Amino acid sequence: MFLQSSRTLATVAITAAALLQPLPSRAAASPLPAPATDIPAASAKGPQTAVFAGGCFWGVEAVFRHVKGVTKAVSGYAGGGPKTADYEMVSTGMTGHAESVEVTYDPAQVSYGELLRIFFSVAHDPTQLNRQGPDYGTQYRSAIFVASDEQKRVAQAYIDQLGQAKAFAEPIVTQVVALPAFYPAEAYHQNYLALHPNQPYIVVHDMPKLAQLKTQFPERYVAK
Repeated sequence: MFLQSSRTLATVAITAAALLQPLPSRAAASPLPAPATDIPAASAKGPQTAVFAGGCFWGVEAVFRHVKGVTKAVSGYAGGGPKTADYEMVSTGMTGHAESVEVTYDPAQVSYGELLRIFFSVAHDPTQLNRQGPDYGTQYRSAIFVASDEQKRVAQAYIDQLGQAKAFAEPIVTQVVALPAFYPAEAYHQNYLALHPNQPYIVVHDMPKLAQLKTQFPERYVAK
């Protein structure tokens, strides 16, 4: 993803560069298997939150906004401190932050494990190290920021399950790390896909994610 001030000039280059990107390490014809380990709905009282990082937050946020049971998805930063939770600073790759999305959900409608399944199936490619598509740097790393031992247990178990099943042609590089804090991004980043559906980066990199969500998880997809 390019800086806000550079996007207009770079849109043609983005579209051209996208054609040169390697294909994902798994075919996107069907969803990944359901997690064998999950957090029971009965043990999760009231709304819950989960934080995911998988490249540019625009597409990850858009995916989760369209998942049944998700009440809110917010683009932001996780992994660094409050003084550097700023888009231009994060974009240097020197802050420790990753572009992330905080998902608020109803565990009676969708489980944490099912959110993980969607994250790995359609929201990003978990085999790309410190990058996602045309975006390079640690700020675009694949990570699950966990807020409890239970989230950590379920997330790591699912990664192990996918690895044992050889669900991807390449190793999964997703980090499972404790969430120190989540910092919402600037207002112009929020709900970016819905507000800018014809922006070339969105068309090339993020609209296909929504299409795959609708195809692979029709019972989970909701139009918003």
